[in-house]
Parts: sequence; C-alpha cells; structure tokens
Amino acid sequence: QVQLVESGGGLVQAGGSLRLSCTASGRTFSSYVMGWFRQPPGKEREFVAAISWSAGRTYYADSVKGRFTISRDTAKNTVYLQMNSLNPEDTAVYYCGGRTDSGSAYSVYSVYHYNYWGQGIQVTVSS
Repeated sequence: QVQLVESGGGLVQAGGSLRLSCTASGRTFSSYVMGWFRQPPGKEREFVAAISWSAGRTYYADSVKGRFTISRDTAKNTVYLQMNSLNPEDTAVYYCGGRTDSGSAYSVYSVYHYNYWGQGIQVTVSS
C-alpha cells in the first residue's frame, strides 16, 4: 500500500512561482522513479517532469524546460517541483506519480509507467 500526497498548489499571478511537494508513504514503499503530470481542463493528462530516485536523473517536458525544476529528498520520500515564470497555460490539476519497481514496459514520459498516483492539486495561474 503506497500513498502519495501532494501539497503546495494554489493561485498565482503570471510570472510568479509555486513549489509543489509530493510525499510518499507505505509499509513497503520504495521508489524507482517519481514524476509530475498535469491535466488542464478538457485535455489529457500530460507529462511535466520526472526524476530517478537513485541517481537523480531528471526529465522535462519541452513546455516547462528552463522554468520548472524537479528534485527529490530521498530521506523524506519526497519529490518537489519548483515552478517559476508561470503562465496561464500552466493552469491544471497537477498529479504526482510514482513507480515502485523497475521493469516497466513504458518510459517515464508515459502515464502507464507509474503505478501509484496522488489525488491531484489545483494550480491556477491568472493573468
């Protein structure tokens, strides 16, 4: 049983910043990869960023590269998403996902790579 809990969302003006956190817990939790996806209203869930747990290798969607930074605190089982230079196109429900073992047939860019998800948190960027 793994639980992911997101925090840090909210309303921000264009050009502002937010920092999202996602903390994982569970009796047998271990993480291979953790990542962030987002789902704007009326659209499909899309990849934002991911990080490998062991080496800290990062992956970013082109739309956020240079603006967002993903990081992790392995001791706290927590992944962060620092979001800078936000614009209204970043408005979405943001989901934290985790992969608890290796061997997935899908890449970290795919929603199918992740076997656990948080409930999602709203990020709204106003102009």
